[in-house]
Amino acid sequence: MSRKNLFCCFLFLGIGFMVHAQNTSLFKEEKLIGNGDTLLYRVLYPKNFDENTSYPLVFFLHGAGERGSDNSKQLTHGSTLFTNEKNRSFFPAIVVMPQCPQDDYWAQVKVDRSNYPIQLDFQFEKGPTKAMGLVISLLEDFQQKRYVNKHQVYLMGLSMGGMGTYELLARKPHTFAAAIPICGAGDPEQVKNYAVKTPIWAFHGAKDNVVAPLHSFEMVTALLKQGAFPRFTVYDFANHNSWDPAFSEPDLLPWLFSHQLKE
Repeated sequence: MSRKNLFCCFLFLGIGFMVHAQNTSLFKEEKLIGNGDTLLYRVLYPKNFDENTSYPLVFFLHGAGERGSDNSKQLTHGSTLFTNEKNRSFFPAIVVMPQCPQDDYWAQVKVDRSNYPIQLDFQFEKGPTKAMGLVISLLEDFQQKRYVNKHQVYLMGLSMGGMGTYELLARKPHTFAAAIPICGAGDPEQVKNYAVKTPIWAFHGAKDNVVAPLHSFEMVTALLKQGAFPRFTVYDFANHNSWDPAFSEPDLLPWLFSHQLKE
């Protein structure tokens, strides 16, 4: 590679990095404190945000690798989907991305990582984890705000966040207008709580060796048995990071925002 081409390459990469940094900085750092516990989260408001206007609300739950206490890693996957200028213009919304502490989990599930794909034992009856309980409190706080459209509250999540998506749907079944669980898993016994209330578009990679794709098939099958009509996309080429092609789906956000909560 010539010196000129090498310089252009570094210049392009540098511009890309600056754009990414600028975009993620659009998410404001916030925290929720309740009963001595703290939930860190980031929130993106629409351009020209007006508290006298009503906006859709999106809750996005990250994966296990983004847990921590820096209030930053949860932006690794999914944030640029919403900071994209075209998406911000066409789909003005309030986007909330909480961060799960390192020693907690969104879903009430026992995870065995001794072999892969991981083994999952969901224990919904134990109640929400501390992190999920805080997410529910944060969700309820936002629902009370006058600038949130109660008929357009949406839920997305990937991997551990996909598990959290299914669980939050079951714990708050009359809340969400639509949901997108990506490479997730859940308790099929709880599907009855939300099956016919919330449209779902599930994604999974057929080659996923972390969270077996059969988990999504199991959840979709349970939804169908309950009379729901879920949308389900399986990528034959994708491993665990099926969120990358999912985020590239041109119909993803149009599908999500087309739904309103049924009375």
